[in-house]
Amino acid sequence: MKKNSLVPNKGLSLSQAQSISNLCNQRATRISNELIQVNNFKKTIKVDGVEKTLKAGIKLPDDVVSKLKEVAELHACQAFLMENIKAKDLMLKTVRDEHANTSAIEFPKRMGNSTYKTLLKVDENFGWEQLSASELNEYLEAEAFAAHIGQYIHKDGHLDRLRKELPNVPEIDWMELKTGEKTPIEISVHHTSVELLNTHEELAGLHRQYEQRVNYFKAKVKNLTTTENARIAKVNANEEARVNEINNNLRNAFDSEMKKYNEAIREISNEFEKTRQDAISTIASMRIDVDSRFQKTIDIFLKDIDVNTTDTQD
Repeated sequence: MKKNSLVPNKGLSLSQAQSISNLCNQRATRISNELIQVNNFKKTIKVDGVEKTLKAGIKLPDDVVSKLKEVAELHACQAFLMENIKAKDLMLKTVRDEHANTSAIEFPKRMGNSTYKTLLKVDENFGWEQLSASELNEYLEAEAFAAHIGQYIHKDGHLDRLRKELPNVPEIDWMELKTGEKTPIEISVHHTSVELLNTHEELAGLHRQYEQRVNYFKAKVKNLTTTENARIAKVNANEEARVNEINNNLRNAFDSEMKKYNEAIREISNEFEKTRQDAISTIASMRIDVDSRFQKTIDIFLKDIDVNTTDTQD
């Protein structure tokens, strides 16, 4: 750590140092701004016989050397103050960031928890796998019949469109084979509404028959799946209860050891904290012992601030 000028209960408080540092910076900036305005010439122009200034000429002041020295003194003083402000902040942070050394206290060993392998729930693939080959084949057959018959007779199916079209079929239509001359087209209906209705009812009966078998197998599969998942849930619950009892006993034994461990840690931490707070109080009381080379500059501003100013770190 760099050397500093901090001493207990003597010198500038940090709030005073911060205020003086700000004033140093303001004054140095003001003087620097004056000096950088200096130029080598001015520019003028005559307009209608009247002289107008385009660029004002600003000479080097007679005391340019003393002004530059003052700027340097101000920044040097500011650097001195800020270095010590940062030093005190670092000292406080270092102490506050320290932790009690409890490495000598052995942390209790936790026994590994007993575990069990959870059986996963099954999906409906399980149910389908329980069907015999004959049952699966019957399902596939019934599904195909139900799907294709249903597709043919249901709304917008081909039979449905035939039934809707039949009442609107005209007895005759016309075609223009020669320009301006229409030739009649004879339309012969080969279905009756009753025939189409009877076909629809026959197919609808078949569709219901096959759809019932499809629904039967789907329900059977769902029931087989639900029954298996209930069995799995019971096995998992029994295993969980058994393992929980083992782990509770392990946890209780560990908690007992942890109480002893925490008490030992608490004693070390309390002693460490007392020592740390003493160190913080000592650092907090430190002020800046002004080096004689900066005293003149500080005296310029000290009268302009409240000499009784303090803060929580002074």
